[in-house]
Amino acid sequence: MEPGGLIGLDIGGAHLKAALFDEAGTLRDLDQRPCPLWQGLDRLDEALGALLARWGHPSRAAMTMTGELADLFDDRADGVHRIAGAVRAALPSTRLEVFAGPRRLIPADAAADLADAVASANWYATALVAASAGDGLLIDIGSTTTDIVPLVGGGPRHRGYTDAERLASGELVYTGLVRTPVMAVARTVPIAGRWRTLMAELFATMADVHRLTGTLPEGADQHPTADGRDPGIPSSARRLLRMVGEDLRPDTLPMAHRLAHHLAERQLRQIEDALDQVLSNSPLADNVPLVGAGVGRALVRRLAGRRSLPYRDFEAHLPIAPDLRERVGWFAPAASVGWLALHGPSAD
Repeated sequence: MEPGGLIGLDIGGAHLKAALFDEAGTLRDLDQRPCPLWQGLDRLDEALGALLARWGHPSRAAMTMTGELADLFDDRADGVHRIAGAVRAALPSTRLEVFAGPRRLIPADAAADLADAVASANWYATALVAASAGDGLLIDIGSTTTDIVPLVGGGPRHRGYTDAERLASGELVYTGLVRTPVMAVARTVPIAGRWRTLMAELFATMADVHRLTGTLPEGADQHPTADGRDPGIPSSARRLLRMVGEDLRPDTLPMAHRLAHHLAERQLRQIEDALDQVLSNSPLADNVPLVGAGVGRALVRRLAGRRSLPYRDFEAHLPIAPDLRERVGWFAPAASVGWLALHGPSAD
């Protein structure tokens, strides 16, 4: 990348996601790197290094984060401080800002003093951008979590802001398309006409489930599998069958596929239950559109269809090149924080 431009960064506990804008404010590229922060802050250094090797150093960067939740850190404030410091060190000559929810973008050196506003605020950035297209109900299904946010009057109309508050309100659901352990989605499953208890072991994840159902987008799963083996269909079936005490054989492969479809539906019901909880205390109209974002937004389209509700992509109103439009949904917070840095409103 030539000197100049802006990078939007979304630093999670498992991935670094980035959106590249040129000096004219046009979205040019998207990138995602594995970043397992629980293994050490050097993982962020490595991911940032790989990103900058590809794009070069920008004149501006705007970042948001959820990685402060990783158990590498003493608490969220410690995580915000250390993550902001690591990005500052990687971008010493870049104008670096941090997203702080209603306060919008603040200088990076102020992040530690406003840790409560900065921590896990990436959903707020996506909601601000999505809400500029009109009222709706944002559902962002990522690799690890799902965010559900009412959009009213040009902004989010949420009940909770912190992770704890949003877990209680149903606006944060700890289930995602990739990293969620299968045992977190169901306790029992139907096998051969009976209910069988799933083993309480990390033998398989929802990436295996969605790989078998055909709902895992290519490139969405960047982390090692539960058993460290390949991510192919036979291996996914083997891991999933292990959850119910079965081995993979030609006669059990259909069982694995049926089990995957059942678990995918159970996960969708969890999200739908949270959707009903949020709607039960929302001023939104009954025919409000569902606004999809995240690597799992195909599931949001499915929810809209079964509810007979309109659907729109979170970025549908933005000038984005066709070759980036579908992928940008995976990078919603990174693209949103970059967009807000270039075009967004001032702080409240």
